[in-house]
Formats: sequence, structure tokens, C-alpha cells
Amino acid sequence: MKKIDIAVVDYGMGNLRSVSKALEHVAPNKNVLVTSNPADIENADRIVFPGQGAMPDCIRELDARGLRSSVMHAASNKPFLGICIGLQMLFEHSEEGDAAGLGLFKGNVKRFATVDMHDENGEKLKVPHMGWNQVYQNRNQQSATHALWNNIEDGARFYYVHSYYVQPDDTSIIGGYSEYPKQFTSAIAQDNLFAVQFHPEKSATAGLQMLSNFVNWLP
Repeated sequence: MKKIDIAVVDYGMGNLRSVSKALEHVAPNKNVLVTSNPADIENADRIVFPGQGAMPDCIRELDARGLRSSVMHAASNKPFLGICIGLQMLFEHSEEGDAAGLGLFKGNVKRFATVDMHDENGEKLKVPHMGWNQVYQNRNQQSATHALWNNIEDGARFYYVHSYYVQPDDTSIIGGYSEYPKQFTSAIAQDNLFAVQFHPEKSATAGLQMLSNFVNWLP
């Protein structure tokens, strides 16, 4: 069987082609496999856990394909990158559909308030938060020097599409944040796991740099 360098978890939610193509672009010599096979996830060297849509639907589809245990096991013992809903599902609970998450991290997924959200010019901000926004590396935490931020300018702009954001109980895992208009967690980091709310595969140079960093990361 051909060695699987990077497995992109396919549970039927999200545009996985853009993720896999971006990974193939930054790592042309690696075998990138989009898969819904638990055995592939167990055998792969690295895991990318993307997702978009409603979290209750994502959890349901993950379970329907029998992928929960293999994803949770991979998140504990190999380089693991969560993207968008792939970040949110790592937490205990989401306000979206009152859904239970995988519970790998203590904390909740909260919806942006729809009232009193205005930018510095007084313009009303829309939900979902969609488009480019700056990401600040959390230099007050150990994760400030995380390898996935290598060669990425602090305050670089990444692409977002979301109405919910994670609120970790343990603030020491926060690896980056953005503002809309208040500060929210945009990245978490702990041991072999890194996860982001934005879409690196849609974030031009900075996003490709992050994916390249992930491919070469040795936690």
C-alpha cells in the first residue's frame, strides 16, 4: 500500500478539493489523500480535519461514517491541523443547534452577537463574518513561537467564513486572535495539534505558508 503522508478527512461536509489542491501545491512530493476510511486516517503521517456548514450536521456525518474514534486518536498522537468547523468540533459544546462536540478541549462555541456590532467607523458588521481579516499571533502564550507561524507576519490577513467562534476555558492554548469587532480566538495550539478558524487554503501567500509549515512540522 502506498504510504499516506497527509490524510484529509472526508465526512461529506466542505469543499475538500481546495484543501487538497493547496496541500499538493506546497508539498508536490507528498501523497495527499482525501479519505473517509478510518484505516487511512490511522496510517497517515499527518491529518487535516477541515469542514464547513452547521456543526450538528458535521458531527452527525462524522459519526455516520464511523470516523469519530480515528479522528480523536489522530488528534492525540500525530501532527493534526483543524480548519474552520474542524476547529469548532474539537470543543465540548456549540450554541449552534445545542450540539455536543468531540470534547478534546474544554470550552464552547459561541455565535457572534447580532446587535451592537459596529466597526470603528460606526458601520454595522454583518454575520456571518466573511472575508479577509488580520490574525495576531498570541505573543503572551507559549504558542507565539509555534512552528506554524514561521515566516508569517504578525497581523497577516487570512480568509474567514463563519458565524461562530470558539471560547476555550484554558486561555493558554490560544495561539492567535482576530477582532470582529471584539477579540475572538482564531487559532489554538497544544502539543501535536493546531487548529484555525480561518481557511488557510483560501488565504493566498500567508495561507500557503501555513500549510507548508504544517507539512514540515515536527511536534
